Amino acid sequence: MRKLYDLFIEALKGEEKSYTTGSITRAIVLLSIPMVLEMAMESLFAVVDAFFVAKISVDAVAVVGLTESVLTLIYSLAIGLSMAATAMIARRVGEEQPEEASKAAFQAILLGVGISVIISIAGLIWAEDILRLLGGSEQLIASGVGYTRIALGSNIVITLLFLNNGILRGAGDAAAAMRVLWLANGINIVLDPILIFGWGPFPEMGVAGAAMATAIGRGIGVLYQFYLLTKAGSRIRILWRHIQVQAEVIKRLINVGATGAGQFIIASASWIFLMTIIARFGSEAVAGYTIAIRLLVFTILPSWGIANAAATLVGQNLGANHPERAETSVWQAARYNMYFLLTVSVVYFFAADWLLGFFTQEEAVVKAGVTSLRIICTGYVFFAYGMVISQAFNGAGDTRTPTIINLICFWMLEIPLGYVLAIPANLGLAGVSMAIAISETTAAVLCVIIFRRGAWKLVKI
Repeated sequence: MRKLYDLFIEALKGEEKSYTTGSITRAIVLLSIPMVLEMAMESLFAVVDAFFVAKISVDAVAVVGLTESVLTLIYSLAIGLSMAATAMIARRVGEEQPEEASKAAFQAILLGVGISVIISIAGLIWAEDILRLLGGSEQLIASGVGYTRIALGSNIVITLLFLNNGILRGAGDAAAAMRVLWLANGINIVLDPILIFGWGPFPEMGVAGAAMATAIGRGIGVLYQFYLLTKAGSRIRILWRHIQVQAEVIKRLINVGATGAGQFIIASASWIFLMTIIARFGSEAVAGYTIAIRLLVFTILPSWGIANAAATLVGQNLGANHPERAETSVWQAARYNMYFLLTVSVVYFFAADWLLGFFTQEEAVVKAGVTSLRIICTGYVFFAYGMVISQAFNGAGDTRTPTIINLICFWMLEIPLGYVLAIPANLGLAGVSMAIAISETTAAVLCVIIFRRGAWKLVKI
């Protein structure tokens, strides 16, 4: 027991940065603990945010759901670029070239800022049109457009938060990335009720207050990241000599990041199409589905922590020319992830009514949420392998393979199947949920088959 405690404390301190030698199980634990805790805080915020927003109105929850279906596109760009930075920096760390890793980090930040400025302008101008396009009623738009405008307009902090944490993970400093997200989301949670309900001297902002709390919390988190990336003693330290445009590095980041973003944009766009189908069944269906997704995210995000650990291990071990160690690390991480999500799926299936009732007493909303939660979580065991192996491809710099898998499973399978089951087959929200479980399971099976072939070991970045 003492050894487990010591290992836990060592993981939180994050003193070890290179994982190319020694016990693979120990490496997975040291990387996974801070990454899981990092994602746990992100998922906790998602649930707390949904709890407070649900106290406003059904339309408030619905506008959050509609806006987040668009925000997932922004997340996709940020994750894609973050993925490229993680892969490149992990490879340079494995090759023992920290100076080159620092140069790559600055180029990634430069690229992220440029992309996010364009998105901010578009979000501020067309917020109302975006909600209308997604099927929001005029009443919903009038009451919730402030949330959408703030959320989209402040996307630079979303992009940089993902990107900078990707840099830290690639360097093996998962503990620092964890501290950043705990700080950012801790501030979010505190500010949420203050700005939503107007506690103390603060004005009551309603659902827009939730977006403002997020922007402030993540903004402070980004400032802390820049401190970590410039302070003495950091594995990745950006200095004045690194602040220069390097076209070749940017080109490589774009090549990897574009397909990396593509795989998540494909998945995110499918969620938008599914949301437009669900919107046909009313605000109650959208609200119930949104709460169910928040609950699913509560466990999926920590699970992504294990997947991110696998990505770092793959990148560093390929850089150190240890491909077999990289492969073994992935299978072990996937197995641990499966144990975790199998346990969660059982809890969600049998406690769905109680969990949804915690957020709202609206009978129609609870019914919709329970339906979504129970059906989608049946595929959790397959999700476990799919997400770890997909991230392993990304950690190797092979972002193309998961992109093709997502294109097949989400656009060619999930969207048409969701439409057919929901409307012609008259299954409604249950049909959409079935389509999600089926497509995610199919994606996981394809990931396993392709990963076994081993072509990812030969990717250069």
